[in-house]
Amino acid sequence: MKLSDLTVKGFVEELASESPAPGGGSVAALAGSLGAALSVMVAGLTVGKEKYKDNWEIMEKVQADGTALQNRFLELMEEDTEAFNGFMAAMKMPKATDEEKAARSKAMQEATKKAIEVPFETMKECAAMVKLADIASTKGNPNAVTDAGSAAVLARAAAVAASYNVKINLMGLKDEAFAAKIRSEMEETLKNIETSVAAIESSVEASIS
Repeated sequence: MKLSDLTVKGFVEELASESPAPGGGSVAALAGSLGAALSVMVAGLTVGKEKYKDNWEIMEKVQADGTALQNRFLELMEEDTEAFNGFMAAMKMPKATDEEKAARSKAMQEATKKAIEVPFETMKECAAMVKLADIASTKGNPNAVTDAGSAAVLARAAAVAASYNVKINLMGLKDEAFAAKIRSEMEETLKNIETSVAAIESSVEASIS
């Protein structure tokens, strides 16, 4: 059964079990999906309301893009667990001969790259989600501004959590050029997310103070 098909209670219990997957990477993706869903909700509370007619068009885009992100995050939640399982399968490969050792090492490096790429994509999708939360917080129904703010802080939390998975897997990667590229892009992504979310937080706080 897919993680996304579990009940909330079932997912939490699976997460709390002794099984190492799902773990932080899947939770990061789930947090991203929840944040995207909040922006979609704000859009739904805006579009069709006559007093917000001037913002219908842009909020319809938030609704469409947010729904796509919401679904993509759920896919990433599954992919993160699959990536972990793939690495564990590579680790269990035979290593009695030099040929087996070489094949195992290659498989482990490929699995490590996958375990980096999935949470890294989660981070990039979080950056896209912050942009939607920003629009939702300024153009959406003001009665739901705190929901837009919550979407933004969930995006930041999800990105940071995903970055931990990226970093720990980079430690086992031998491809230094690939690792350097990922590290550089990761730092830039986190910096941009932090700056944007801080601005959204200030705006939301000002509107409810």
